[in-house]
Amino acid sequence: MAAAISFDDAYRALKRGQPAFAYYLTGDEDMLKEELVELVIGKTVDEASRDFNLDVRSASDVNGEDFHSLVETPPMLAERRAVIIKNVELWRKNAKVWEVVHRYLNNPSRTTVLVLVQAAPQKEREKEQKPDKEVARASVHVVVKPLHPQRLQGWIRARAEHRDVELTDEAAEHLASAVGSDLSQLAMEIDKLSAIALPDEPVNANQVAKLVGVRRGETVRDWVEAVLLRDIPRAIDMLEPVLTTPRVTGVGMVTALGSGLVAMRLARALIDSGMPPGRVESTLANHAKRQFHLKNEAALWTRAVNRWTAAEINDAIRSAYQCDLALKSTTLSDAKGIITGTLLSLPIKVAA
Repeated sequence: MAAAISFDDAYRALKRGQPAFAYYLTGDEDMLKEELVELVIGKTVDEASRDFNLDVRSASDVNGEDFHSLVETPPMLAERRAVIIKNVELWRKNAKVWEVVHRYLNNPSRTTVLVLVQAAPQKEREKEQKPDKEVARASVHVVVKPLHPQRLQGWIRARAEHRDVELTDEAAEHLASAVGSDLSQLAMEIDKLSAIALPDEPVNANQVAKLVGVRRGETVRDWVEAVLLRDIPRAIDMLEPVLTTPRVTGVGMVTALGSGLVAMRLARALIDSGMPPGRVESTLANHAKRQFHLKNEAALWTRAVNRWTAAEINDAIRSAYQCDLALKSTTLSDAKGIITGTLLSLPIKVAA
């Protein structure tokens, strides 16, 4: 069997032609797995016959006999049927079920399209959720990774269009900035937008801000920008609204700041080595592409670095590290006070 393929490869192949007999979806992005499942179903079973030719089950409700029955049942008045089994990691300790699955995949039914979906690993269960080698070998194994930040707004637009919602450029940008890269949460917010969207009238950024509870200019990204530009008074003023944003924590804010500071330290080193500014920005952009948890903020880092010496950036990184430790270890709940103290320890220089 060929090596594992990406979400994009699987999506394109499904769009072009017929589905394979068996898919095995693993990786960290469950929302994209759901999109592949929907595409497989759409390519396999027409809507009129889904009551008869589509089975979607949780692995917790399927034993070996159930699995055999599901995959060997012939389609009714159709060429094929689809069987979707989610959370197959729940079978991990059930050797009998895996034996049945392995045996089936060595000789799959020509009238059944099987999709086995393994949930994204949780840190405490990561070792238990490694892909099953036999299943990966005998099926189309798709490793579904998180979207690169540069593709996030494109996904938002496509998802919104699917829900008959048109977004302005500013609305899509603010939604990505306010919610972040959690596709499940983004999908929920887009579903909410579909309830307020008016026909033939795009949803604007103010409507998005009102819905998600995050005003423009008051996101974690905006706060990090203020710190990197050494506009400390503005950064302190923003703490209250940013910290009260849903799903935002002090630790998350300082982690985002630390990522920006480290990237800016790289920029400082490149500049001090004599690299031209244009090359510095492109080098940082490539660095951001390899780091999925970072926005592609190369322009900001290159702009901000001119306000810092290497020693100052080093001090700021140490301060952010100490702030992170304090936020994680203190018995106090005053994240605002802890972060304010850290910001006040940094030299003030209002952005031009």
